[in-house]
Amino acid sequence: MSQIDTLPPLRDVIATHQLSARKSLGQNFLLDLNLTAKIARQAGDLTGCDVLEIGPGPGGLTRGLLAEGARRVLALEKDSRCLPALNEIAEAYPGRLQVINGDALEIDPLEYLTPPVRVVANLPYNVGTELLVRWLTPKDWPPFWQSLTLMFQREVAERIVAQPGSKAYGRLAILAQWRAEARIVLSLPPGAFTPPPKVSSAVVHLDALPEPRYPADAATLSRVVAAAFNQRRKMLRASLKGLSPDIEDHLVAAGIQPTERAEQVSLEAFCALARSLKPLD
Repeated sequence: MSQIDTLPPLRDVIATHQLSARKSLGQNFLLDLNLTAKIARQAGDLTGCDVLEIGPGPGGLTRGLLAEGARRVLALEKDSRCLPALNEIAEAYPGRLQVINGDALEIDPLEYLTPPVRVVANLPYNVGTELLVRWLTPKDWPPFWQSLTLMFQREVAERIVAQPGSKAYGRLAILAQWRAEARIVLSLPPGAFTPPPKVSSAVVHLDALPEPRYPADAATLSRVVAAAFNQRRKMLRASLKGLSPDIEDHLVAAGIQPTERAEQVSLEAFCALARSLKPLD
């Protein structure tokens, strides 16, 4: 395995700092620096960007991001055992890596970042979906990020890019595709990680759209989609009856058959239903 910088191989770093992956933190480390650099390249040209990374662990992806030319990397790491290894990377890339020890669900990174910002992360499995939903549902749009390049379990990645009619199609697909262009750019087998997880993984790249793909009130769309997919086996006239006493009229106005089920309805039609329930100004 070739080196991407002058720092030691990751196996040596993990051995030196005794960084065994912890299941409680959703940790699975990528040790192949060529692979972490390849993931970094999926984010596009990083030379003029600040990059937000969540859960860097021993710093394999961090090193890839810096080697690929990121202007600055802000790394949020909950596991304090990883800080000495990350500090060694910061010393090798002076002024380009800032590490904050804390929970990504509790830290507002915006005060530390200068636009343009890209998010690139091998997300801990236990917080990945929650972070993605937060990034896709800010109060204002466009968001603070230009793009998200994120590692998920393969099943979650397929839910993000799913199309109507598939079992994977649901709330996550609607949220992602309403405001972003989403695609799977890389697949990884369990053996790429230490320890190997029980499932395959995939990297999803999302480019933020300048405005949502179809007009709709965000809160209304969110309520509609949540109600529809929480009871996805039911016909929409039943699953959505709590939203309006004349829900069937709204469904028909949006071009949706009241007997259809949630997984049959396109993003455009869901947005039309949201507008019928709450017209835009």
